[in-house]
Parts: sequence; structure tokens; C-alpha cells
Amino acid sequence: MKLATYRHDGRDKVGVVHGGDARLFDLAAAAERAGKADPAFASMLALIDGGDAALDAARALYARLGGEQDLSIEVAGAEILAPVPEPRQMRDGMSFPTHILQAPRGQRKLRARAKDDMTELARIDAEPLPELPEIYRKIPIFYITNRFSVRGTNTTVKWPRYSKVMDYELEFGIITRNKGANISASKARDHIFGFTIFNDFSARDIQRLEMEGRLGPSKGKSFDGGNVMGPWIVTPDEIGDPYRLRMEARVNGDLRSSGISDGMLFSFEEMIAYISQDETLMPGEFIGSGTVGNGCGLELGLFLEHNDVVELTVEKIGTLKNKVMQQDA
Repeated sequence: MKLATYRHDGRDKVGVVHGGDARLFDLAAAAERAGKADPAFASMLALIDGGDAALDAARALYARLGGEQDLSIEVAGAEILAPVPEPRQMRDGMSFPTHILQAPRGQRKLRARAKDDMTELARIDAEPLPELPEIYRKIPIFYITNRFSVRGTNTTVKWPRYSKVMDYELEFGIITRNKGANISASKARDHIFGFTIFNDFSARDIQRLEMEGRLGPSKGKSFDGGNVMGPWIVTPDEIGDPYRLRMEARVNGDLRSSGISDGMLFSFEEMIAYISQDETLMPGEFIGSGTVGNGCGLELGLFLEHNDVVELTVEKIGTLKNKVMQQDA
């Protein structure tokens, strides 16, 4: 199933996406029509917390009542929110080797451009890529970001006033299910509720300064509306192999980045196993893949401008679309 959180007639609802991703089936209204309201359909977190029984009930309702036209509305007539508007936790990884190697070079080039040092810029361009640091093969690297700054598709991301260099990041990720700790990688698939697209908008100039402190990104990543996910969650049975999905980013309709979700240093299952070591993983958390190789402007030397429209597409999931706007423009 594809499952969305959306707002219609002033109410937030959870629905099944159908009709070629063009319609939304109201699960709560369908349950009431079937004769019994179901609290599992009050929100996406409630549905996740309801486990297999809630998912089975959603499938059964759609199979029984999906043909009743008044229980569905057009996607175009609703405000599509982030599928989990307030995740219980948010972690984003560093899983793709090409990005890991190219992003630091991009930051060095950004520094050279800021100093108008064309000699240094040419020297960096001429360097071969280094070997991947061994730490990235030893453990899954991730950071924790602001779970309260999440927005969905078709929203405008307000460029933070303290930054002059905005960037997109082409990622996908998982929403977790089933509370647990010390989960083995072999059992971790039972803790994946579904997959979604993630755009980790980044203030690159501030991130570059922060990373010199060796603690990780903060204001380079954390600003209102900067964590964008969606447009919905796709359950694993519809994804198949999540490590063979085509991914691409377009800016104002022009292809900027493309890649495939293979080659991750650690799978989501391995990330879950690492994260849950002596730590309880909660249902409704988000774990991001990190940026696919060449999946951001930092690697390509092409950054965002005022009123740019960014579209991230991941095979079998959909397209996540956002505009970026400078607040003082």
C-alpha cells in the first residue's frame, strides 16, 4: 500500500493512495461506514502503532469499500502533509561512498570560491578522489536531526537568513515499526513499516563552518521546514528490493542528479541493528539513507537559487516537490 497523511476540510486524515497516485481513500471515514470507528486511523503514528492488525484492517477496508467514490478525493484537492508529520526520532545516515568522498571536496571548493582563490580551486579539481576512510566501512555513520522541522511535498522551504548557499540532497529512507532493542539484522526487516523520499535541505556555508568543530551538523541542517519527506509511505511489499531503485533530482525541470539506491555501505536492516544496540528503537522513527552519489549540488558545484523548484523522484515511491525561497529577496 501507499499511505498518505493529508489535510482536507480542515482535518488531518490518513488515506490509501490509489488510482495511479491520483486519489486518496479516507480510512477513518471508511471504518465508520463499515460500522465501527477505528482509532488506528486517527493518524499515521496510530496506524503504525496498531501493527499488523491495523494494516490488515486498512487493506480489508480498501478492498471492501475502495470502489465507493465518496470515500476518496483527488490528490490535487488535498494538502499532502509529511507522511509522519512529527516522527518520534529522525536519524540520517552516510551510506553512499561516492557522496562521502565527493562532499568534502565540494566543501573545500566552496571555501576556495568564497576566497576567490581560483588557483586553489583548480588544484582541488585536479586531485584524484582519496580512498574511503575505513570508519565508514566499520559502522553506520548517522546524525540526529530536528524531528519538529518536518514538512511535506509542495511546501515552500524558507531559506535560512544566516545562509547564502542552499542545497538539496537526494535521499530515501524508512519509517520504523515494532518497538525493540538489540535487534539483529536478520530480524530488522520486521521493523520497517515502509519507505519514503527525503530531501535533507542544507545550508552549506554554515555546515562547512560547523564541521570544523568535529561534532556534526547543526544549523547547517536544522531550520524550520528543512527536513522534507514524502509524498507518502510505501509498504515493503510494493517496493520489492529497495536497493535497486532509480533515483533522480530535477531543478526547475532540468535533470541535476541521478543514481541508483545500490551500493549502500550498510543496509537499513544493518542500520537498525547498529542503532538498536542497548537502545530502544521506537515505532514511527525515520532513518535516512544519506545522499546518493552525485545527489546534491555540493558534489556538482551547482547550488540553489531563490524560487527554484526541486523535484526528487524515487522509483516505486513517487516525486517529492518543493520550492526554495529566500526570505529577504
